[in-house]
Amino acid sequence: MANKKVLVLVPVVLDESGLAKRRTQQNSVELGADIEFDYRPVKAGPALYDSYHDFALADVAMFEAGLSAEDDGYDAVCIDTMSDSGVNALRSVLDIPVIAPAKASYLMCLLLASRFGVLTQWERWNIIYNKTLQEYGLADKCVGIRSPGLAPDPVNLLGGKEDVVFPQFLKCGRELVEMGAEAICLGSTTMHEAHEFLARELPVPVINPGPLTYKLAETVLGMGLSHSRKAYPPPSYLKLNLTRAMMDGAAAYDGED
Repeated sequence: MANKKVLVLVPVVLDESGLAKRRTQQNSVELGADIEFDYRPVKAGPALYDSYHDFALADVAMFEAGLSAEDDGYDAVCIDTMSDSGVNALRSVLDIPVIAPAKASYLMCLLLASRFGVLTQWERWNIIYNKTLQEYGLADKCVGIRSPGLAPDPVNLLGGKEDVVFPQFLKCGRELVEMGAEAICLGSTTMHEAHEFLARELPVPVINPGPLTYKLAETVLGMGLSHSRKAYPPPSYLKLNLTRAMMDGAAAYDGED
């Protein structure tokens, strides 16, 4: 039987060095030898995912990056951002499963506990979790969001700053536990380098969103499942070339407003 191929959509423009840092997420999850992961960045997109302006741009960028996944021979798609950008649109045009890390992480917390907290890096990302928690009807299950207020680095992630960043994450994680969190969800796939440390030091399960989506993709494929067409009906009229033209134009434009 041929290996399964999964496409991971990266929400920022990265070169091969930047993509390599994203690939290291696979080191923290056990996967079968018969599944492979490729990483594809968007052609253009928002800078920091800290506003509804950014969410609108991100939905288009991630949708365009993944809309050819099925034709390209992939068996599933994983989204590499806790904003779950592009998931709904991609599910409307793809028959292969599309895995959303925020929804998966929240629900995994609720498989293991009854209440959870979100540990993030930057308070301006709180809008992401407030948005998705409301959309998924899970806001009442989240005890709170905590961050040390550290500006993100989408390219270098946490590399070289572990001695400073990890203790601050731990302090915020302990605050969430004191608030009643019985499980903790990392608020960004860019925080994956801190997962092993936090899982060791905190007294509750810590969910690492990126690797969780990889394992879920493997599980869903192994069970022959995909998203419901009742929930995600296909469009009556496709406008895929319009989407491609928009993103090609955005990629060609490197100026600032």
